[in-house]
Amino acid sequence: MKIEVVVNGGATIGESPTWADDENALYWIDVKKPALYRYDVATTDNRSWLMPSDIGAFALVHNPRGAVVALRHGIFRLEFASGSLRRLAQAPFDSTKFRFNEGACDSAGRFWVGVMFDPLESTTTPEEAPLHSFTLADGLRPEPDVSDLHNGMAWSPDEKRFYLSHSQTKEVFAFAYDAATGQLGRRDLFVRVEDNLGIPDGAAVDTQGGYWCALHGAGRLRRYTADGAVDRDIPLPVSQPTMCAFGGKALDVMYVTSSTDKLTPEQRSSEPLAGSLLRLRPGGIGIVRPHSLL
Repeated sequence: MKIEVVVNGGATIGESPTWADDENALYWIDVKKPALYRYDVATTDNRSWLMPSDIGAFALVHNPRGAVVALRHGIFRLEFASGSLRRLAQAPFDSTKFRFNEGACDSAGRFWVGVMFDPLESTTTPEEAPLHSFTLADGLRPEPDVSDLHNGMAWSPDEKRFYLSHSQTKEVFAFAYDAATGQLGRRDLFVRVEDNLGIPDGAAVDTQGGYWCALHGAGRLRRYTADGAVDRDIPLPVSQPTMCAFGGKALDVMYVTSSTDKLTPEQRSSEPLAGSLLRLRPGGIGIVRPHSLL
């Protein structure tokens, strides 16, 4: 399978590829060299907005054009034209221990954002914090799920199922989901990743209900069927893929972000594409991932 290098920027933690169909562009972030990027497919220009602290997730907004960004210290409104930031909500946790990690919008424009235990000073005792949802009208709201590393957010094609992984325990859960109210229902184990295959990171869903998961540490994309069976594995030229997203006019192109974080100098030397933004055609058609807050 042909795998293209779109941007070889050596991202520390590339994350959150998000396709904007009306712009023919892909937005993505680097968590630790904190910035939001916009890759224009037609021009190959890769514009950036630098952030003052770790950025874990974002959602696009309009009037004026910009984004809601989940930084270590809170939720902020970024205006693209000026680059200005305005705080919308304080971080609901001790930001010396946690940061936001992973985010996605449902079809109604609710921004779901998880957390990661990522202390500024080394410690050996991981702690958990709640998943949250955010809207411009109602602000930040805690949700009934806690973890020390949320990842893998996606919805089934009918939006009756919400996927969410607890990466450190290698589990992906499927929640019953009420799209009208944004309420989470019963949580069931969807899959558990084998111990020798890294951890389940970011994900995307296709029109057949397949769940595509980046296996961070295993150097592959894995597709699970809607009933949790392994359907296929696609090896990648990076050991730490972080998230995948469908894009392109026909939504048949997949973009994959990756990481150099914690690679040794020897590993980094042997893995020159680590931290790159990659592109491939894995088969299947994606679902437009909602990306704008209402």
